[in-house]
Amino acid sequence: MASRRGVLKLIGGGVVLAAVAGGGWYVANGPSGASRAAWKEAGTPKEKRRRFLSYALLAPNPHNRQPWLVDLAGEDELVLYCDLDRRLPETDPFDRQIVIGCGAFLELLSIAAASEGYRADITPFPKGEPAPTLDARPIAHVRLVADSASRDAAFDYILKRQTNRNDYEERGVEADIRSKLELAGSLPGFKLGTTGEGELAAKLRDLTWRAHEREMLTHRTLKESVDLMRIGNAEIEKYRDGISLDGQMIAFASLTGMISRESMLDPKSDAFKMGMDQYRRMAASARSFAWLTGPPGRPAEIAAGRAYARFALKAAELDLAVHPWSQSLQEFAEMRPLYEEVNALLGGGESVHMLVRIGYAAPDVTAPRRGLAALIRETGQG
Repeated sequence: MASRRGVLKLIGGGVVLAAVAGGGWYVANGPSGASRAAWKEAGTPKEKRRRFLSYALLAPNPHNRQPWLVDLAGEDELVLYCDLDRRLPETDPFDRQIVIGCGAFLELLSIAAASEGYRADITPFPKGEPAPTLDARPIAHVRLVADSASRDAAFDYILKRQTNRNDYEERGVEADIRSKLELAGSLPGFKLGTTGEGELAAKLRDLTWRAHEREMLTHRTLKESVDLMRIGNAEIEKYRDGISLDGQMIAFASLTGMISRESMLDPKSDAFKMGMDQYRRMAASARSFAWLTGPPGRPAEIAAGRAYARFALKAAELDLAVHPWSQSLQEFAEMRPLYEEVNALLGGGESVHMLVRIGYAAPDVTAPRRGLAALIRETGQG
């Protein structure tokens, strides 16, 4: 979405084009609403599993790939799979981020189920842990069991949660607020760490910028993001996933040739250079960070996603902006030195699963979603 200053941001990749268009463009080319209908439709399906899934599909996930497929069986079970066509083989070659996104999906499902008096008994990888990449085996089996456990207060913030890619106010998050985030995200076996404004935050600003630069200057990883761009409302409506570029400024820039996939792939182009400049300013605005550490392995990646989801919901409750900056955690070869650097800086002998900037910012737009029908592969007896 274009900001008031006419900045076009590439969600996730950070590619930006500054453009100016007349106000008359907005009526015809304003931000797409239908592609975000899932945020309004959550909770409306009559069948309980579909109802809980309508909240789960709002989970944070890498590059907004929404890599989820669900089989429904009987009346109280479901099986979650990865849609293997929605992997990120260049930036996430071992599917670590994809599995974390599946964990976040499962946590929102569990929270939604608890809101109606059900416990979600989740068995990760019931047919074995796929390695080194995901395969056709299930990510998780879920059984819903009637339970008198109290309603989870985090449910109230599922519709408020968003990834905020705006510039942040240049002030740190207060220690008492950060302690609430740490408590929410530190599930058994995992620790959610934070830092306010200071020396560590300065190191992380520098590291996250260098990692972003490494991803953008590696052609195949840049191309993976560019290929997932949805430029303008027509593409966003068609795909309802990926990296959304919409609004009046996008329509103007696309029509005039100021923005194109080709220009965003060319480091010598004005569009690419302006994008890097804008992302550098965005990086410089960060004053506080959070990170999640825990053991390695597939079950741990699921658990990390669940912990991150709870952290993000607590941030929504506290009116904080959050934005994962995962480039330094990506496992492609060119990123390896920075991967080792961030784990040495923050890991404490454990694996760093998430690195996130936190702060205060104007609200962003919610991300498009494909909707519930796109996720359900088989209906079984449900």
